Amino acid sequence: MRSLKVLILEDNPFQLMALHQMLNANGVFNVLTAESVEAARQSLASKGPVDIAICDLYLEQGDGLELIRELAEHRQAQVLILLSNAEPDVLEGVANMARQAGLNVLGCLPKPASATLIGQLLTACQQRLRPGPPVMSWERVCQLLGTSEVQAQPISLEASQAAIARCASAWFQPIVSQSGALQGVEALARWQHPERGLLLPDEFLPVLEFGGLEEAFTWHVLEEVLGIAAQVLQESGKVLPVAVNIPGRMLEHGHFPQTLQGLLQRFAIPAHSLTLELVETSRLKTDSTHVTGLLRLRMIGCKLSIGDFGVGGTSLQRLLELPFTELKIPPAFACGMADDERKAAVVAGAMSMAGHLGVGVVVTGIETAADREAVCALGTAWLQGCFIARPMNAQALRQWIAQCPEFAT
Repeated sequence: MRSLKVLILEDNPFQLMALHQMLNANGVFNVLTAESVEAARQSLASKGPVDIAICDLYLEQGDGLELIRELAEHRQAQVLILLSNAEPDVLEGVANMARQAGLNVLGCLPKPASATLIGQLLTACQQRLRPGPPVMSWERVCQLLGTSEVQAQPISLEASQAAIARCASAWFQPIVSQSGALQGVEALARWQHPERGLLLPDEFLPVLEFGGLEEAFTWHVLEEVLGIAAQVLQESGKVLPVAVNIPGRMLEHGHFPQTLQGLLQRFAIPAHSLTLELVETSRLKTDSTHVTGLLRLRMIGCKLSIGDFGVGGTSLQRLLELPFTELKIPPAFACGMADDERKAAVVAGAMSMAGHLGVGVVVTGIETAADREAVCALGTAWLQGCFIARPMNAQALRQWIAQCPEFAT
């Protein structure tokens, strides 16, 4: 999608040379190298921020922690790859520190680095990078999205809506109680590319954001999801609770709650059955703009969910400061918790805290029967994951609902 710029902090000359060659072999030629934190500072000062920083933790002079903090504080890197033979708990601690500071930690590599792993991480990085300054033509944006509306930027409203209507769709993943009764579904955004097939959000949302289409896409998904809920209501007489991800910047538009209320009324769907899920909640401000937007959504009856609780800097403080009604425990904690006491302790703590605060809990990433049983042993929570049901399109969802136990209304 874009030409990557990489900084390597490594004080072993052989390792430094090998990493440089691995990056070149993967088509990355804009590489800054440094054998010390001070050398890295000087390189960044003269040549500007990078997309990826590959940092060793142990250096003969100092350590990589100092640079990692500065990279986050001064926004000098978007993605961090840790390169170290440190103990797993140390690596996990450093990775969490970096995430809380705002860096996207893509991976932790043992030394010596593997060319295969480097290549895989670079591919993943292309999908996760936040859009930076415009570095590709508008024609290229349309090519990446597989649209034919190649126009001069900015794209017209009519063309953007046509492209979204043709390519965008909502898939659904059920959320169930511990007894297996359906409690609702989460809408998962998808994009149908004519050549690459069905794309996941990490592959197309950055491009939509670059093109200024993210909000139009969100409205399209909301309309499609409420339309499905209306069909289920007509067929079964029951309200299907739905959860939809929304970008935080939509809260900055004063008309958003009112427009959403009109959409709910058009489909005759009660507001209390719609949960708006926000990720990157660490970026939400507790000033009047974001708080007012969240409160207005609650006032019309919608529920609000923290979609990234415990990761990316999202903390208990967000839950206390803002009017959320639900927290989602992400797969990073739930997946594999049956065999990991530390993960189980985190999930148990979050569930207990939510219970005392009167906030609902959805545990996501339930991939095995063992993880499901481990969650159920900790207390009351709703469950979501591929062990429960895999993401499915609207038609498959309606068939699934017809065969599932009664769901709450």
